[in-house]
Amino acid sequence: MIRTACICTAQGLKIRRCLTGLQKEKVVKAAAMWIQVRTMDGKETHRVDSLSKLTKVDELRLKIMELFKVEPERQRLFYRGKQMEDGHTIFDYNVGLNDIVQLLVRQALPSGEVVKNKDKEAELSDSDSGCGSTQSESDKSSTHGEVESQAADVVTFRFFFLCVKINELVDARDLNMGAWFEAQIVNVTKTTKTPKEEAAEAQPAEEEEILYHVKYEDYPENGEIPLLAKDVRPRARTVYQWHQLEPGMVVMVNYNPDDPKERGYWYDAEIQKKRETRTLREVYAKIILGDAGDSLNDCRIMFHTEIYKIEEPGSLNDAPAGRSNGPECKHCKDDPKKNCRWCNCHICGIKQDPDKQLLCDECDMAYHTYCLNPPLTTIPEDEDWYCPGCRNDTSEVVRAGEKLKESKKKAKMASASSSSQRDWGKGMACVGRTKQCTIVPSNHYGPIPGIPVGSLWKFRVQVSESGVHRPHVAGIHGRSNDGAYSLVLAGGYEDDVDDGNEFTYTGSGGRDLSGNKRTAEQSCDQTLTHMNRALALNCNVPVNDKNGAESKNWKEGKPVRVVRSCKGRKHSKYSPEEGNRYDGIYKIVKYWPEKGKSGFLVWRYLLKRDDDEPAPWSRDGKERIKKLGLTIQYPAGYQKEKENKNEVEEEGTPNKAKRKRKSQGTESTKTSPGKTPKKIKVEVYKLTSEQKTLIKNDKANKKLWDEAMESLSLGPKFLNKVEEVFLCICCQEVVFQPITTECQHNVCRECLQRSFKAEVYTCPACRHDLGKNYSMTVNKSLQDILNQFFPGYSNGR
Repeated sequence: MIRTACICTAQGLKIRRCLTGLQKEKVVKAAAMWIQVRTMDGKETHRVDSLSKLTKVDELRLKIMELFKVEPERQRLFYRGKQMEDGHTIFDYNVGLNDIVQLLVRQALPSGEVVKNKDKEAELSDSDSGCGSTQSESDKSSTHGEVESQAADVVTFRFFFLCVKINELVDARDLNMGAWFEAQIVNVTKTTKTPKEEAAEAQPAEEEEILYHVKYEDYPENGEIPLLAKDVRPRARTVYQWHQLEPGMVVMVNYNPDDPKERGYWYDAEIQKKRETRTLREVYAKIILGDAGDSLNDCRIMFHTEIYKIEEPGSLNDAPAGRSNGPECKHCKDDPKKNCRWCNCHICGIKQDPDKQLLCDECDMAYHTYCLNPPLTTIPEDEDWYCPGCRNDTSEVVRAGEKLKESKKKAKMASASSSSQRDWGKGMACVGRTKQCTIVPSNHYGPIPGIPVGSLWKFRVQVSESGVHRPHVAGIHGRSNDGAYSLVLAGGYEDDVDDGNEFTYTGSGGRDLSGNKRTAEQSCDQTLTHMNRALALNCNVPVNDKNGAESKNWKEGKPVRVVRSCKGRKHSKYSPEEGNRYDGIYKIVKYWPEKGKSGFLVWRYLLKRDDDEPAPWSRDGKERIKKLGLTIQYPAGYQKEKENKNEVEEEGTPNKAKRKRKSQGTESTKTSPGKTPKKIKVEVYKLTSEQKTLIKNDKANKKLWDEAMESLSLGPKFLNKVEEVFLCICCQEVVFQPITTECQHNVCRECLQRSFKAEVYTCPACRHDLGKNYSMTVNKSLQDILNQFFPGYSNGR
């Protein structure tokens, strides 16, 4: 159970009993949700107001039509890459407050043009289908061409009979790798060139017009490969001796570009140098990768006893010696007796039945059809096949124009099984956070850096975003095994007593909140568990779950951040008139159980203020609030949404009395804090002498500190500027254990180590080359000053 305020923004039970119908309508309107709709080109943006989480996409289209003058049929709405379809709510797409929905307008075509386009498509489909007399004539001509090609084969064979014989053993070059492989000539044909190719190439026509159809001996599955004369030559058979090798010679060597120390494939190479000592012989060469001129320089040839001479065309080639290539599989080294899951079936690894193996088009792993679960009886006819690990479940993929799949998480929500027709989606507690506090961890005790006492927010969700009190609805934030970090005093419990610098707080629980209720009457006894126990842990005394306890040295207890809500204004004069205010640090003096006004047992806590900053209701506190320029903070776009509502209400006023009240309301909105014409003078943020010294010592970031120091006149917002300037580009948080690079950028040491582990040795911000052996030295001056500005931010990092 959670402690909650008795008045919730669109769902409170008690306030609905007190409000009239008109007042209830105003409350609902004030808490309405809004979003932004922007065209795909970004030229036009409009706000859509008076929405709810339960607003249908169909209803949203009608509102967009009023603003953009675009019919619903021509609207394509996108949010986070998903196309929004009718029948769903914006809650189904997780659209948040003030989020941007993109609008793509369909082009409207006249009906006549649509018919013409369909006719054209039909004509194209008929011509492409392979039907009709035109295709039959082409079949005849193709048959005639086959007879001519056969005659050409005979002529070509006769012309090259003296140079190349059918079934002759040759070396053939692989056009992708540039390596030479042992092959056999199967056929010789003529090439058919276009006139442009013949004019562009000035080589002898006799060589370029011949195609040699070869078959690789080690790769018979590749079939016949047509190659030009420059990619085919007699099989190499002559091995050079050591004394015959000279710099400048072009020979054929074995080399592995991926792993130079292992056996690889056969490449042409130009010897650059050779070196011989008493125990060592070394040959360095330039590896020639194909015919495009690509090469690898200064490559050490590991197998210098297997350097072959490149045979000239027309030379006899009787029984050449076989050459050994590198193993196809690095794991089993092509051992036929060894099972391998990398070059054979990835499940069983047995080297058998290659005709029953399927190759995954994603991971390139082989699988036996009978090893799959369930096994396949035949080879699938589909062109693409994916293994169970790479296959995507097509039933879970939502294509454009399809309805969303049912979410298991949302199906378990109380609203999914409720029969109530109440629109719960208009409350500000339901919109969700638009940002999250990352400057300190969620289990941080004490004040939040950059949030002074007296800070005021309109809604509880903003308090959550600031990190002062993270839960949206719950009154206590804590852990039963650690302690309480913050609480909200909203007058929701009848036993609460607020005296300003000290107050008596009632624990949580003892209420029936079934059915997603936010508040209810006390219906049973409270126990010292969950959040009640978390509060007890903050007291500087051992926990006593029977009689409670009192601390003699209460100031040594754990601090609790206290937020007062305007909902408690009717019970306490110390609560703000509007919004939610941060009142500083309190500590628990004692806690005890007693019977409450409802007759049930409740746990009560006495908290006293222990903060150096003055209380916001005191004279000093009010002066400090003015000096710091603290005003109520509204969500992005809230003031604009409020003005739009006032305009609509003013247009719809039927009588003079209402029109007078509305005009007064519009005047008040014009003089609201967001539209204040007078510029409030803010007290300059003061640096201590130690902070000034640390900033001066950080010479590597002098330029950044000069930029940040210009914001000292903004008061507490100076810390926001420091957070922005010293943000790590990798983790998007304030740098921890900062490494200041040569290029004047700051990165967390852990982030830079992760980058180096991925073999990326450049600056993450500007890609400046840092080098593999870069020394990561932590900038201690910067770390010390950041610890002073943001105390506790390093916890959990």
